[in-house]
Amino acid sequence: MKVSTEDEAIAEQLRLRDQVSQETPEGFAPKTAAGLDVHYTDRGTAAVCVLDLATLEVVDQAVVTGSVDFPYISGLFAFRELPLLLPALEKLSVTPDVLVCDGQGIAHPRRFGLACHAGVLTGIPSIGVSKSANGGWEMPGPNRGDWTRIEDERRPIGRTLRTREGVKPVFLSIGHKMDIDTATELVLTLTPKYRLPETTRRADRLSRGLD
Repeated sequence: MKVSTEDEAIAEQLRLRDQVSQETPEGFAPKTAAGLDVHYTDRGTAAVCVLDLATLEVVDQAVVTGSVDFPYISGLFAFRELPLLLPALEKLSVTPDVLVCDGQGIAHPRRFGLACHAGVLTGIPSIGVSKSANGGWEMPGPNRGDWTRIEDERRPIGRTLRTREGVKPVFLSIGHKMDIDTATELVLTLTPKYRLPETTRRADRLSRGLD
């Protein structure tokens, strides 16, 4: 996925996006989920943290630090993060059943956000969970599990999901080998106490050297 210009990156997204599957594999019964995050200083530190879905305990984790060569450009986040995240995934001794990315899936201008990109390149089912929306949405009801559709040109591209009563919702979209109902159930499983999934929270702490 080595690209050097914005035009090359967009062309790569357009080339890969037709590979995205919006269906979970037959018999999909995930036991582990991995959070992916990158922390930036003068370099980037990528962290992957794998949790047991039954207990939310950490079963594996990996960290990779390196230079960040691609600039921040809206809609091209994956080209900044994946060159470090993919090597971190390769360091794991446990292959996660699902990836939970701190970013967008198909709720993206070209329907190919970070979660789609990570899923297609690894072949692992993936979900994007973001703190901000990319599309039109309405506030869901106040209760945990309430959701509304995120839409673009009247097409559903994700869900605005309330994970905690009285707390701001998160913005969920599928990445790869995933359907929106399964993604919603998984995110609720991963948010028993806090707004953001435990996978995201643990990977963030790990990338910052806090764990």
